[in-house]
Amino acid sequence: MPGSIRLFVTAPLHQGAELAATAAQAHYLGTVMRRTAGDEVLLFNGNDGEWQARIATLRRGAASFVADRFIRPQATEPDLWLVFALLKRDATDLVVQKATELGVSALWPVLTARTNAQRVNLARFHAIATEAAEQSERLTVPAIHDPRPLSALLQDWPAGRRLFVAAERVAAAPIVATLEPAGLLIGPEGGFAPAELDAIQGRPLVTIVTLGPRILRAETAAIVGLARLQGAGSG
Repeated sequence: MPGSIRLFVTAPLHQGAELAATAAQAHYLGTVMRRTAGDEVLLFNGNDGEWQARIATLRRGAASFVADRFIRPQATEPDLWLVFALLKRDATDLVVQKATELGVSALWPVLTARTNAQRVNLARFHAIATEAAEQSERLTVPAIHDPRPLSALLQDWPAGRRLFVAAERVAAAPIVATLEPAGLLIGPEGGFAPAELDAIQGRPLVTIVTLGPRILRAETAAIVGLARLQGAGSG
């Protein structure tokens, strides 16, 4: 249904399910999009596929839906994590948005020696990711984890998940697409500190890769790396 409003919900979806909208969704539907009771929307919750629903009630600050028709089943998505050093607010927001559009299953913000970030607002990250999922027509919203030191994340890195690390000015093979569970690590502006790079290279399951001959901004590197890991533009 091209052009339909898509909304992420947390309640189960099934024929006849009645769901309450959030206050933000009610405001968006009534004030921004000028919808009224009886209008159709699409709903998804990350588990039950996508459903056509109608707005049952809509008033200031509140709305409700009724699920009417199953549209498409839940699809298997890439098991791809993005690990990224926190950047300034606008750049971090862009990384969260574009990584969601590119289908990552989890976002892991990390703190490095050269991290340049202000206070972290996880609720903001979730809102950005949810809107990106709604607009890109994916059926899930990625998990977003609390920031933690890079060393701690590497120490707890799960066995069996390869970690590709985009490092500047390091001789390495180009990044290539993979269908296996994987992660992509993008460093901060200014790159990894030498001690960090040594520690990274010494970890199991780590593959140092290059994204090309140019020095990319961190947010650009995240977008390019994710696209190439999934095969888009890898030629």
